[in-house]
Amino acid sequence: MTNPARLHSDLSRLSRETDMFLATVASLSDAEMAAASRCEGWSRADVIAHVASSGRTLVNLIDGAVFGEERELHASHEARSKDVCALAALRGEELMEELRDSARNFAEQAQRLNAEVAAPDANVNGKIIPATSIVALRIAEVIVHHHDLDTAWTIEEADPDSLLNAIEAVVLSLRAKDAPGMTLVTEERDEWVIGDGALHVTSDREGMLRWLARGEAEQIEADGLLPALPAW
Repeated sequence: MTNPARLHSDLSRLSRETDMFLATVASLSDAEMAAASRCEGWSRADVIAHVASSGRTLVNLIDGAVFGEERELHASHEARSKDVCALAALRGEELMEELRDSARNFAEQAQRLNAEVAAPDANVNGKIIPATSIVALRIAEVIVHHHDLDTAWTIEEADPDSLLNAIEAVVLSLRAKDAPGMTLVTEERDEWVIGDGALHVTSDREGMLRWLARGEAEQIEADGLLPALPAW
């Protein structure tokens, strides 16, 4: 069962990060939404649409955990792409409303994780994560994609524990994808071992997340060559 205190804390911080994301999106004009994001080939509207779509589909993982039935995030990659494209094509105000509804619904549905879950793990596109990490995964998505919007907001504005959630979610994904062996250490004294832990990598939480999720290595120090990481 999920620790109720931890779930409350995770959801509280998710609310904070989501509110900041919503405020950024609300500040964008339609022209600014159509501009390029940090994600190659994606506009800001595409990123926003992805966050809205993902908030809805992540509820499938909550359903799977509660009912003990493995659920797929999407019926297919084609269905996922179609949904994101349809949302990205909306006018700014309409897309904003879809984003708000998605965030509100996810937060409400995640409360069900307070109960005894029937399935301890969830399958995220072939990656197995603990059901207790579904909210942390959502926190990671909101923070990383907020960064992807390439606005005045910076990762430094995220809550330190939200950054911790986000790094843990990315590390779970990298382990599932057999990423190169690394020992990751932050200035805040967090540590994760991937594979054989051979390469020693250090940074603060902000720099570590930027590198792990987006390959931005400006704040990274390592005792060897940094590897190319699997896409997160």
